[in-house]
Amino acid sequence: MTQASRLDHSTQSTISSDVSNVSATAVVNDSIDLSHDNTMALACVADSVVTLENEAQLDDFMAAYIEDTADKLPLFVLSGGSNVLLPAALKAIVLQPKMRGIHLTNQTDNYVDIEVMAGENWHDLVVHTVNQGWYGLENLALIPGLTGAAPIQNIGAYGVQLEDRLQYVRAYHLPTQTWHHLSAADCQFGYRDSIFKRTPNTWLISRVGFRLHTDPANILASYGDVQTVAQRYAEQQGREQAMPHDVMQAIIDIRQQKLPDPKQLPNCGSFFQNPIIAQEQFTALQTTYPAIVGYAMPDATIKVAAGWLIEQAGLKGGGIAPIFTHKQQALVLTNHTPQQATQEDVAIAQKHIAATVYEKFAIQLSREPVWVNADGSIGYAEHVA
Repeated sequence: MTQASRLDHSTQSTISSDVSNVSATAVVNDSIDLSHDNTMALACVADSVVTLENEAQLDDFMAAYIEDTADKLPLFVLSGGSNVLLPAALKAIVLQPKMRGIHLTNQTDNYVDIEVMAGENWHDLVVHTVNQGWYGLENLALIPGLTGAAPIQNIGAYGVQLEDRLQYVRAYHLPTQTWHHLSAADCQFGYRDSIFKRTPNTWLISRVGFRLHTDPANILASYGDVQTVAQRYAEQQGREQAMPHDVMQAIIDIRQQKLPDPKQLPNCGSFFQNPIIAQEQFTALQTTYPAIVGYAMPDATIKVAAGWLIEQAGLKGGGIAPIFTHKQQALVLTNHTPQQATQEDVAIAQKHIAATVYEKFAIQLSREPVWVNADGSIGYAEHVA
Protein backbone atom coordinates (compact mmCIF):
# COMPACT_ATOMS: atom_id res chain seq x y z
CA MET A 1 0.00 0.00 0.00
CA THR A 2 1.26 3.49 -0.79
CA GLN A 3 2.40 5.81 1.94
CA ALA A 4 -0.53 8.13 1.20
CA SER A 5 -3.07 5.54 2.27
CA ARG A 6 -1.41 4.49 5.49
CA LEU A 7 -2.47 5.94 8.79
CA ASP A 8 1.01 7.25 9.56
CA HIS A 9 1.49 9.20 6.35
CA SER A 10 2.86 12.75 6.22
CA THR A 11 0.81 15.86 6.84
CA GLN A 12 -0.25 16.06 3.19
CA SER A 13 0.19 13.41 0.53
CA THR A 14 -1.53 12.10 -2.58
CA ILE A 15 -2.73 8.89 -4.15
CA SER A 16 -2.19 8.65 -7.91
CA SER A 17 -3.92 6.58 -10.57
CA ASP A 18 -3.21 5.63 -14.18
CA VAL A 19 -6.68 6.78 -15.34
CA SER A 20 -5.96 8.83 -18.46
CA ASN A 21 -7.30 12.36 -18.92
CA VAL A 22 -8.81 12.34 -15.43
CA SER A 23 -7.18 13.72 -12.30
CA ALA A 24 -7.35 10.78 -9.91
CA THR A 25 -5.25 12.27 -7.15
CA ALA A 26 -6.93 12.32 -3.77
CA VAL A 27 -5.47 14.76 -1.28
CA VAL A 28 -5.03 13.19 2.15
CA ASN A 29 -4.41 15.29 5.26
CA ASP A 30 -3.72 14.25 8.85
CA SER A 31 -5.02 15.68 12.14
CA ILE A 32 -7.49 18.08 10.58
CA ASP A 33 -9.64 20.53 12.54
CA LEU A 34 -13.25 20.02 11.43
CA SER A 35 -14.78 22.67 13.67
CA HIS A 36 -15.32 24.82 10.57
CA ASP A 37 -16.66 21.86 8.56
CA ASN A 38 -19.83 21.36 10.58
CA THR A 39 -22.49 24.06 10.77
CA MET A 40 -22.95 23.48 14.51
CA ALA A 41 -19.29 24.56 14.85
CA LEU A 42 -18.52 21.84 17.39
CA ALA A 43 -14.90 21.24 18.28
CA CYS A 44 -13.62 18.24 16.33
CA VAL A 45 -10.25 16.96 15.13
CA ALA A 46 -10.18 14.08 12.64
CA ASP A 47 -7.25 11.70 12.26
CA SER A 48 -7.37 11.84 8.44
CA VAL A 49 -9.38 13.66 5.78
CA VAL A 50 -9.54 12.63 2.11
CA THR A 51 -10.86 15.25 -0.33
CA LEU A 52 -12.50 13.76 -3.44
CA GLU A 53 -13.05 15.93 -6.51
CA ASN A 54 -14.06 13.16 -8.92
CA GLU A 55 -15.19 9.55 -8.85
CA ALA A 56 -11.88 8.17 -10.11
CA GLN A 57 -10.17 9.45 -6.98
CA LEU A 58 -12.51 7.40 -4.85
CA ASP A 59 -11.84 4.24 -6.87
CA ASP A 60 -8.12 4.79 -6.48
CA PHE A 61 -8.22 5.55 -2.77
CA MET A 62 -10.43 2.57 -1.98
CA ALA A 63 -8.17 0.21 -3.90
CA ALA A 64 -5.25 1.34 -1.78
CA TYR A 65 -7.31 1.26 1.42
CA ILE A 66 -8.45 -2.33 0.84
CA GLU A 67 -4.91 -3.50 0.05
CA ASP A 68 -3.55 -2.17 3.32
CA THR A 69 -2.86 -5.10 5.64
CA ALA A 70 -2.06 -2.89 8.63
CA ASP A 71 -4.65 -1.83 11.17
CA LYS A 72 -6.97 0.57 9.39
CA LEU A 73 -9.09 3.36 10.74
CA PRO A 74 -12.77 3.12 9.82
CA LEU A 75 -14.22 5.31 7.05
CA PHE A 76 -16.62 8.16 7.69
CA VAL A 77 -18.39 10.13 4.93
CA LEU A 78 -18.82 13.85 5.62
CA SER A 79 -20.60 16.17 3.20
CA GLY A 80 -21.34 19.81 4.06
CA GLY A 81 -21.63 19.09 7.79
CA SER A 82 -25.09 20.65 8.08
CA ASN A 83 -26.82 17.72 9.76
CA VAL A 84 -24.18 16.08 11.93
CA LEU A 85 -22.95 16.30 15.50
CA LEU A 86 -19.24 15.48 15.49
CA PRO A 87 -17.18 14.19 18.44
CA ALA A 88 -14.22 16.12 19.80
CA ALA A 89 -11.83 13.47 18.46
CA LEU A 90 -12.83 11.56 15.33
CA LYS A 91 -10.70 8.42 15.04
CA ALA A 92 -11.60 7.74 11.42
CA ILE A 93 -10.64 8.50 7.83
CA VAL A 94 -13.06 11.17 6.70
CA LEU A 95 -14.14 11.04 3.03
CA GLN A 96 -15.35 14.40 1.74
CA PRO A 97 -17.06 14.28 -1.69
CA LYS A 98 -16.45 17.63 -3.41
CA MET A 99 -17.38 16.72 -7.01
CA ARG A 100 -18.87 19.69 -8.92
CA GLY A 101 -21.08 20.07 -11.97
CA ILE A 102 -24.70 20.48 -13.12
CA HIS A 103 -25.65 18.73 -16.36
CA LEU A 104 -28.84 18.86 -18.44
CA THR A 105 -29.41 15.28 -19.59
CA ASN A 106 -32.88 15.43 -21.18
CA GLN A 107 -35.41 18.08 -22.13
CA THR A 108 -39.03 18.09 -23.38
CA ASP A 109 -41.74 20.73 -23.57
CA ASN A 110 -42.92 19.79 -20.09
CA TYR A 111 -39.87 18.78 -18.09
CA VAL A 112 -36.10 18.60 -17.87
CA ASP A 113 -33.81 15.97 -16.40
CA ILE A 114 -30.64 17.19 -14.72
CA GLU A 115 -27.74 15.45 -13.02
CA VAL A 116 -26.02 17.24 -10.16
CA MET A 117 -22.69 16.32 -8.62
CA ALA A 118 -22.51 15.77 -4.87
CA GLY A 119 -20.33 18.77 -4.07
CA GLU A 120 -22.73 21.40 -5.41
CA ASN A 121 -24.13 23.75 -2.78
CA TRP A 122 -27.82 22.90 -2.37
CA HIS A 123 -29.24 26.43 -2.16
CA ASP A 124 -27.12 27.58 -5.10
CA LEU A 125 -28.58 24.67 -7.07
CA VAL A 126 -32.14 25.71 -6.23
CA VAL A 127 -31.49 29.29 -7.34
CA HIS A 128 -29.81 28.07 -10.54
CA THR A 129 -32.70 25.80 -11.51
CA VAL A 130 -35.35 28.47 -10.95
CA ASN A 131 -33.33 30.98 -12.96
CA GLN A 132 -33.10 28.42 -15.77
CA GLY A 133 -36.87 27.94 -15.80
CA TRP A 134 -36.60 24.46 -14.26
CA TYR A 135 -39.09 24.23 -11.42
CA GLY A 136 -39.85 21.96 -8.51
CA LEU A 137 -37.04 22.64 -6.01
CA GLU A 138 -38.02 26.20 -5.08
CA ASN A 139 -39.75 25.13 -1.85
CA LEU A 140 -36.42 23.67 -0.67
CA ALA A 141 -34.56 26.98 -0.91
CA LEU A 142 -32.04 28.03 1.76
CA ILE A 143 -31.60 24.55 3.20
CA PRO A 144 -27.89 24.40 4.11
CA GLY A 145 -25.56 21.66 2.89
CA LEU A 146 -24.40 19.99 -0.29
CA THR A 147 -26.46 18.13 -2.88
CA GLY A 148 -24.93 14.74 -2.12
CA ALA A 149 -26.26 14.83 1.42
CA ALA A 150 -29.82 15.81 0.44
CA PRO A 151 -31.03 12.23 -0.28
CA ILE A 152 -29.61 10.90 2.99
CA GLN A 153 -32.01 12.97 5.06
CA ASN A 154 -34.70 13.13 2.36
CA ILE A 155 -34.73 16.87 3.00
CA GLY A 156 -38.12 18.54 2.98
CA ALA A 157 -39.75 21.91 3.56
CA TYR A 158 -43.01 23.75 2.85
CA GLY A 159 -44.87 20.76 1.47
CA VAL A 160 -42.09 19.30 -0.71
CA GLN A 161 -39.72 16.42 0.00
CA LEU A 162 -36.66 15.59 -2.03
CA GLU A 163 -38.14 12.24 -3.06
CA ASP A 164 -40.86 14.14 -4.95
CA ARG A 165 -38.27 15.39 -7.45
CA LEU A 166 -35.46 12.82 -7.33
CA GLN A 167 -35.08 10.21 -10.08
CA TYR A 168 -31.90 8.42 -9.03
CA VAL A 169 -28.57 8.63 -7.27
CA ARG A 170 -25.19 7.27 -8.28
CA ALA A 171 -23.45 5.99 -5.19
CA TYR A 172 -20.40 3.97 -4.22
CA HIS A 173 -20.99 1.02 -1.90
CA LEU A 174 -18.00 1.13 0.43
CA PRO A 175 -18.16 -2.46 1.78
CA THR A 176 -18.08 -4.02 -1.71
CA GLN A 177 -16.19 -1.25 -3.53
CA THR A 178 -18.82 -1.10 -6.28
CA TRP A 179 -20.78 1.68 -7.99
CA HIS A 180 -24.59 1.55 -8.04
CA HIS A 181 -27.42 3.37 -9.82
CA LEU A 182 -30.29 3.60 -7.30
CA SER A 183 -33.79 4.65 -8.33
CA ALA A 184 -36.00 6.69 -6.01
CA ALA A 185 -37.67 3.44 -4.95
CA ASP A 186 -34.28 1.87 -4.23
CA CYS A 187 -33.52 4.75 -1.86
CA GLN A 188 -36.39 3.62 0.42
CA PHE A 189 -37.33 7.14 1.38
CA GLY A 190 -39.36 7.92 4.48
CA TYR A 191 -39.98 11.03 6.55
CA ARG A 192 -36.45 12.46 6.98
CA ASP A 193 -35.19 8.99 6.25
CA SER A 194 -33.61 6.81 3.55
CA ILE A 195 -31.59 3.65 3.05
CA PHE A 196 -28.48 5.83 3.27
CA LYS A 197 -29.42 7.15 6.69
CA ARG A 198 -30.31 3.69 7.98
CA THR A 199 -26.99 2.23 6.81
CA PRO A 200 -24.48 5.00 7.60
CA ASN A 201 -20.96 4.95 6.20
CA THR A 202 -22.05 2.32 3.69
CA TRP A 203 -22.76 4.60 0.72
CA LEU A 204 -20.97 7.62 -0.73
CA ILE A 205 -23.24 9.54 -3.10
CA SER A 206 -21.44 11.16 -6.03
CA ARG A 207 -24.32 12.47 -8.17
CA VAL A 208 -28.08 12.94 -8.04
CA GLY A 209 -30.62 12.97 -10.87
CA PHE A 210 -33.74 15.16 -10.81
CA ARG A 211 -36.77 15.63 -13.04
CA LEU A 212 -38.09 19.22 -12.91
CA HIS A 213 -41.06 20.74 -14.70
CA THR A 214 -41.17 23.87 -16.90
CA ASP A 215 -44.66 25.22 -16.15
CA PRO A 216 -44.33 28.52 -14.20
CA ALA A 217 -48.00 28.33 -13.21
CA ASN A 218 -47.44 25.05 -11.38
CA ILE A 219 -46.49 26.05 -7.84
CA LEU A 220 -47.03 24.76 -4.32
CA ALA A 221 -47.55 27.72 -2.01
CA SER A 222 -50.25 26.64 0.43
CA TYR A 223 -47.94 25.93 3.37
CA GLY A 224 -47.80 28.51 6.15
CA ASP A 225 -47.24 32.11 5.07
CA VAL A 226 -45.76 31.20 1.69
CA GLN A 227 -48.87 32.05 -0.34
CA THR A 228 -49.25 35.52 1.16
CA VAL A 229 -45.60 36.49 0.78
CA ALA A 230 -45.29 34.99 -2.72
CA GLN A 231 -48.43 36.80 -3.88
CA ARG A 232 -47.01 40.06 -2.58
CA TYR A 233 -43.88 39.55 -4.69
CA ALA A 234 -46.01 38.79 -7.75
CA GLU A 235 -48.08 41.94 -7.33
CA GLN A 236 -44.94 44.03 -6.95
CA GLN A 237 -43.96 42.76 -10.41
CA GLY A 238 -47.37 43.56 -11.85
CA ARG A 239 -48.53 39.93 -12.05
CA GLU A 240 -51.80 38.53 -10.74
CA GLN A 241 -50.45 35.04 -10.05
CA ALA A 242 -47.36 34.00 -8.11
CA MET A 243 -44.66 32.08 -9.99
CA PRO A 244 -41.90 29.72 -8.81
CA HIS A 245 -39.43 32.58 -8.41
CA ASP A 246 -41.91 34.34 -6.08
CA VAL A 247 -42.35 31.16 -4.05
CA MET A 248 -38.59 30.72 -3.75
CA GLN A 249 -38.07 34.32 -2.62
CA ALA A 250 -40.95 34.04 -0.16
CA ILE A 251 -39.42 30.94 1.40
CA ILE A 252 -35.99 32.57 1.56
CA ASP A 253 -37.52 35.54 3.38
CA ILE A 254 -39.50 33.38 5.79
CA ARG A 255 -36.53 31.15 6.60
CA GLN A 256 -34.23 34.13 7.12
CA GLN A 257 -36.73 35.64 9.56
CA LYS A 258 -37.19 32.42 11.51
CA LEU A 259 -33.87 30.60 11.22
CA PRO A 260 -30.39 31.82 12.16
CA ASP A 261 -27.62 31.86 9.57
CA PRO A 262 -25.12 29.14 10.64
CA LYS A 263 -22.29 31.50 9.64
CA GLN A 264 -23.52 34.03 12.18
CA LEU A 265 -24.91 31.73 14.88
CA PRO A 266 -23.85 28.08 14.50
CA ASN A 267 -26.68 25.55 14.26
CA CYS A 268 -27.62 22.46 12.29
CA GLY A 269 -31.14 23.48 11.30
CA SER A 270 -34.20 21.85 12.78
CA PHE A 271 -32.86 19.85 15.69
CA PHE A 272 -35.91 17.81 16.67
CA GLN A 273 -38.16 15.89 14.31
CA ASN A 274 -41.85 16.71 14.39
CA PRO A 275 -43.18 13.74 16.39
CA ILE A 276 -45.96 11.61 14.94
CA ILE A 277 -48.60 10.50 17.42
CA ALA A 278 -51.92 8.65 17.36
CA GLN A 279 -55.08 10.58 16.56
CA GLU A 280 -56.47 9.59 19.97
CA GLN A 281 -53.55 11.12 21.84
CA PHE A 282 -53.76 14.31 19.77
CA THR A 283 -57.50 14.62 20.43
CA ALA A 284 -56.90 14.19 24.16
CA LEU A 285 -54.20 16.87 24.13
CA GLN A 286 -56.53 19.25 22.29
CA THR A 287 -58.88 19.29 25.25
CA THR A 288 -56.11 20.73 27.43
CA TYR A 289 -54.20 22.61 24.73
CA PRO A 290 -56.71 23.78 22.06
CA ALA A 291 -53.98 25.65 20.16
CA ILE A 292 -51.73 22.60 19.72
CA VAL A 293 -50.37 22.48 16.16
CA GLY A 294 -50.73 19.23 14.26
CA TYR A 295 -50.96 18.00 10.68
CA ALA A 296 -52.94 14.96 9.56
CA MET A 297 -50.86 12.18 7.99
CA PRO A 298 -52.07 9.72 5.31
CA ASP A 299 -52.16 6.86 7.83
CA ALA A 300 -54.54 8.77 10.15
CA THR A 301 -51.78 9.70 12.60
CA ILE A 302 -50.93 13.30 13.47
CA LYS A 303 -47.58 15.05 12.99
CA VAL A 304 -47.18 17.54 15.85
CA ALA A 305 -45.07 20.68 15.55
CA ALA A 306 -42.05 20.06 17.79
CA GLY A 307 -41.25 23.76 17.87
CA TRP A 308 -44.69 24.49 19.34
CA LEU A 309 -44.19 21.83 22.02
CA ILE A 310 -40.81 23.25 23.00
CA GLU A 311 -42.12 26.80 23.10
CA GLN A 312 -45.14 25.84 25.19
CA ALA A 313 -42.79 24.05 27.58
CA GLY A 314 -41.20 27.44 28.23
CA LEU A 315 -37.92 26.67 26.46
CA LYS A 316 -37.92 29.10 23.54
CA GLY A 317 -34.52 30.75 23.90
CA GLY A 318 -33.73 28.33 26.73
CA GLY A 319 -31.45 25.36 27.20
CA ILE A 320 -28.21 24.71 29.05
CA ALA A 321 -25.18 26.86 28.24
CA PRO A 322 -23.64 27.05 25.76
CA ILE A 323 -26.44 25.38 23.77
CA PHE A 324 -29.79 27.19 23.55
CA THR A 325 -32.90 27.06 21.40
CA HIS A 326 -33.17 30.01 19.05
CA LYS A 327 -35.22 32.98 20.25
CA GLN A 328 -37.15 33.08 16.97
CA GLN A 329 -37.50 29.34 16.35
CA ALA A 330 -37.54 26.93 19.27
CA LEU A 331 -36.91 23.96 16.98
CA VAL A 332 -33.33 25.11 16.33
CA LEU A 333 -30.48 24.57 18.79
CA THR A 334 -27.66 27.11 18.58
CA ASN A 335 -24.05 27.03 19.73
CA HIS A 336 -22.93 30.15 21.58
CA THR A 337 -19.26 29.15 21.90
CA PRO A 338 -18.29 28.18 18.32
CA GLN A 339 -15.28 25.89 17.86
CA GLN A 340 -15.24 25.33 21.64
CA ALA A 341 -18.53 23.65 22.54
CA THR A 342 -18.53 19.88 22.24
CA GLN A 343 -20.90 17.10 21.36
CA GLU A 344 -21.42 16.47 25.05
CA ASP A 345 -22.69 20.02 25.53
CA VAL A 346 -25.32 19.34 22.88
CA ALA A 347 -26.32 16.06 24.55
CA ILE A 348 -26.89 17.78 27.89
CA ALA A 349 -29.09 20.50 26.39
CA GLN A 350 -30.98 17.99 24.24
CA LYS A 351 -31.85 15.73 27.15
CA HIS A 352 -33.00 18.69 29.24
CA ILE A 353 -35.33 19.97 26.50
CA ALA A 354 -36.72 16.54 25.63
CA ALA A 355 -37.35 15.64 29.27
CA THR A 356 -39.20 18.91 29.85
CA VAL A 357 -41.41 18.37 26.81
CA TYR A 358 -42.16 14.78 27.77
CA GLU A 359 -43.10 15.76 31.32
CA LYS A 360 -45.62 18.29 29.98
CA PHE A 361 -47.07 16.47 26.94
CA ALA A 362 -46.01 12.79 27.23
CA ILE A 363 -44.54 13.09 23.74
CA GLN A 364 -41.05 11.76 23.00
CA LEU A 365 -38.79 13.95 20.90
CA SER A 366 -36.27 12.44 18.50
CA ARG A 367 -33.21 14.30 17.31
CA GLU A 368 -32.91 14.96 13.57
CA PRO A 369 -29.14 15.52 13.07
CA VAL A 370 -26.82 12.51 13.02
CA TRP A 371 -24.85 11.68 16.17
CA VAL A 372 -21.32 10.57 15.26
CA ASN A 373 -19.31 8.42 17.67
CA ALA A 374 -15.55 8.76 18.10
CA ASP A 375 -14.92 5.83 15.72
CA GLY A 376 -17.16 7.30 13.00
CA SER A 377 -20.09 5.00 13.75
CA ILE A 378 -23.56 6.42 14.36
CA GLY A 379 -24.89 6.63 17.90
CA TYR A 380 -28.43 5.35 17.62
CA ALA A 381 -28.76 5.16 21.40
CA GLU A 382 -28.46 8.94 21.44
CA HIS A 383 -31.11 9.41 18.76
CA VAL A 384 -34.16 9.43 21.02
CA ALA A 385 -34.00 11.77 23.97
